[in-house]
Amino acid sequence: MAETPHTPTVPTKPFRGPALWYGPDLAGRDDWVLSLSAETREELRTALHTARARAATLLRMTVTDFPLPTLAAELNRAARTLAEGRGFLLIKGVPADLLGEAEASTVLRGIGQYLGRPVPQTADGRTLYHIRDAGPTPDGPAPPAHLTRAALPFHTAEADLLGLLCLRPARSGGRTLLASAAAVHNAVLETRPDLAGRLYRSHLFDRQEERAPAEDAYLASPLVTRHGDRPSMRYDHARLDNGARTARGGGPDGARAADKELYDFIETTAASPAVQLELDLQPGDLLLLDNHLVLHARSAYEDFDALEHKRHLLRLWLARHGDAHLAGRTAGPDSRPDTRIGVTPLDVIRPRSLRMARRGCGCPPLRTH
Repeated sequence: MAETPHTPTVPTKPFRGPALWYGPDLAGRDDWVLSLSAETREELRTALHTARARAATLLRMTVTDFPLPTLAAELNRAARTLAEGRGFLLIKGVPADLLGEAEASTVLRGIGQYLGRPVPQTADGRTLYHIRDAGPTPDGPAPPAHLTRAALPFHTAEADLLGLLCLRPARSGGRTLLASAAAVHNAVLETRPDLAGRLYRSHLFDRQEERAPAEDAYLASPLVTRHGDRPSMRYDHARLDNGARTARGGGPDGARAADKELYDFIETTAASPAVQLELDLQPGDLLLLDNHLVLHARSAYEDFDALEHKRHLLRLWLARHGDAHLAGRTAGPDSRPDTRIGVTPLDVIRPRSLRMARRGCGCPPLRTH
């Protein structure tokens, strides 16, 4: 799963173009919002009925099982926005009667198939993941931070694309925060040029427990690779800290200190009012973003007491369509970034296209049973 730059790159110039944006410039605009019409909302209901009538399971459902004759064209445009534009889009108006857990799962998976291939998010192979407060666990290990009410710092996920469908918001807080990877990169280049070169060298990311037994405990990847005038960024401070400790004690003290400075600067920049964009997701809002181009975070929140009112988001990870055969792609700064295909599931047979994708990126073979 490691991403390495195809050609050694000296970070001497900033990124330009549509991938570079600043939150305050977008806050008062709606050109990154797609509001569903009455016709497309009805299409979603019809597609759900079609999928159910065909008894299509989530794992085997195809676009044929979830037909969207009008909305499909808008989703194709959304895919181009993710791949060639700002790297994120907010779809508003998924009907309230489609936000039950079962209905929302089918709808999110159905929409996602028009944008990419669903990929596993956990070691047990789940491609849909419920984001909600797990509550206290006095007799067990603490839940991961995203299953608590705590704030989450800026990071990227291990998939090309991320979909977040809001079923219920928190009582207060829980805002979704976005930042342009290009803007963060340019700030490092301008303000801390002494650290800029470290963006392009290899860093070690902890794989945590989301890996097969035969796989390494960490992956090596630069924080940024260049692809024309578009960045591909991989960043997660906690995983970087754990990865440095896992392998060879993290390297010389001076290198560790410089890396920590860089990580702190990245997060401070991404969270600054001049860079970040705040979103207050409401029921029926579907956020789509490209993890190569956009970092995301979450503010802390207070929740409702009743279970049926608690904050609840449904998450989907996608690999881009057409990127399965990585070995055949043309290398170079104008190539597309390496595909991120989620977490290696344990004891789960993965689709052939995903197995080929892993061979193309030089990753260890998958276990199949």
